[in-house]
Amino acid sequence: MNTVKIAPQLEISRIVLGIWRLLDWNMSDQQLLTYLKQSIEAGVTTFDHADIYGDYECEAGFGKALQLEPSLRSQMQLITKCGIKLKSSKFPDRRVKYYDYSKEYIIQQAEQSLKNLNTDYIDVLLLHRPSPFFNPAEVTAAFDELKTSGKVNHLGVSNFTPVQFESLQSYLNEPLVTNQIEISPAQLEHFENGNLDYLIEKRVSPMAWSPLAGGSLLQPKDEKSKNIHDAIARVASQIEETDLSKVIYAWTLMHPSHIIPVIGTGKIERLKTAVDALDTTLSLEQWFDIYTASLGTEVA
Repeated sequence: MNTVKIAPQLEISRIVLGIWRLLDWNMSDQQLLTYLKQSIEAGVTTFDHADIYGDYECEAGFGKALQLEPSLRSQMQLITKCGIKLKSSKFPDRRVKYYDYSKEYIIQQAEQSLKNLNTDYIDVLLLHRPSPFFNPAEVTAAFDELKTSGKVNHLGVSNFTPVQFESLQSYLNEPLVTNQIEISPAQLEHFENGNLDYLIEKRVSPMAWSPLAGGSLLQPKDEKSKNIHDAIARVASQIEETDLSKVIYAWTLMHPSHIIPVIGTGKIERLKTAVDALDTTLSLEQWFDIYTASLGTEVA
């Protein structure tokens, strides 16, 4: 299995398993443990969480499975996110959804994630969304304390623009290790807004959430999705591939920014399809066939 080095002391798997749908998988603790071991055996050793996933329950579900075999922790890398405060029955006094990147809250949530995940350290902590009320000095103070205590090894962001990334980086004592953003043939925002160019310049590998566009490219329901689907099917036929999702993953993996897809599936067969895409090759023309189908026009 290929890995990518996102920090001098950290390599993660080229494919990441996303845990945001864990509650939908309806697995017992033992079944989830078996699935995690199958994932690691397939080469997917990195697992992506957030404190809010499953209305604040997914991390704990993962941790219960890991508790059945704690030694498995040494074979995996754990990523989680913080910063969003959801309206939830668990927090009845919370009147609106908002973001909190105060030093106190970041540390509080990181420590709660450690407890939930049944681990002593988090490999990468991500700030979940950029906030209109954001003090990078607070973030720096929180990360310095978490890093010094050994609770969090690396810091990254999610859904940040280049300006937001650069602003936070200017305060930090260590480099941000990734930016998790939405990337798929249906979502070209970060190709067009300079974000991927910026990350290439900074030698930062982005993580891609929703690489299949929520399944809309496999079962298109509008004209744009159908046009992209037809291009993917055309390329699949050319390379004699029957699984369209593998073509989509290969399209993503091919980009020179070293995009790391986050795959949210509870099916080992689907996860292995993403892994197999590492050995699936598209030509540059085929890559652009899919890209321009999304654009709806030729490149300029």
